[in-house]
Amino acid sequence: MKKSKIGALALTSMLVLNATLANAAGKDGVAAVVNGKNIMVAEIKEAYDLAPGIKEKVTFDEFYNKTLNEFVANEVIYQEAVANKVTESPEYKAQLKTMEKALAGKVFLEKQVDKLINDDQLKKVYEDYKSKFKPEKEVKAKHILVDSEAKAKEVIAKLDKGGNFDKLAKEYSKDSADLGYFTKGVMVPEFSEAAFSMEKGKYSKSPTKTKFGYHVILVEDIRDTELPSFEKSKGQLRAAIAQSAAGAVLNDISSRAKVVRYDAKGNEITAQ
Repeated sequence: MKKSKIGALALTSMLVLNATLANAAGKDGVAAVVNGKNIMVAEIKEAYDLAPGIKEKVTFDEFYNKTLNEFVANEVIYQEAVANKVTESPEYKAQLKTMEKALAGKVFLEKQVDKLINDDQLKKVYEDYKSKFKPEKEVKAKHILVDSEAKAKEVIAKLDKGGNFDKLAKEYSKDSADLGYFTKGVMVPEFSEAAFSMEKGKYSKSPTKTKFGYHVILVEDIRDTELPSFEKSKGQLRAAIAQSAAGAVLNDISSRAKVVRYDAKGNEITAQ
């Protein structure tokens, strides 16, 4: 009876998950169709789940919208490669063999590192970070980036007459307008000095020149940075200590390996 109930629950969970993925994006679970070949939403979700630190930065919908075209492009190229028998070529097989070794090593290290890292360690690192955390001022800004000072002044003149910043950004800017929140050290010095000297809700009355061009800046908000919760920090904390953990694993298995090295002339290299 228990096994039957567990099996039923597992089946129900799988059906719910598939239904959720199907509704999250795509059509009936299909994200795109390339020459009759389906790219499933579940494939993109798997890539999202496997990407370290991604979940803390973007939602699945955002990831989906940003990467769908990449999945389509990869499938287009792959189909063309197969049609041209690239997968049967010596070059492909040689590179595949090398990649298989690298991938096997990567997966092995990841599994070993996962065994070494637990929540207690992460909480210890978090508490240490928390004790040293000092709030910084950060601003939320948009900008309109143009090539000349004259063009930037033209934008400012239109803003002075009541022009809409977002509409002018679409018309003039050669870069995405929304910069989100950032601290002073993130941007180039000239831009930071200008943005952090402005008041909330104000736009710059004169262009700011940087190596990228001339900026017209709008400061939407000013606030102090906040300490992220432990749960939101776990991905970054894990990544921070994973490298040293991987090094420890590599040193351990290397110390137990029997290795004989030879130089280019075939002479054995003795340990220094």
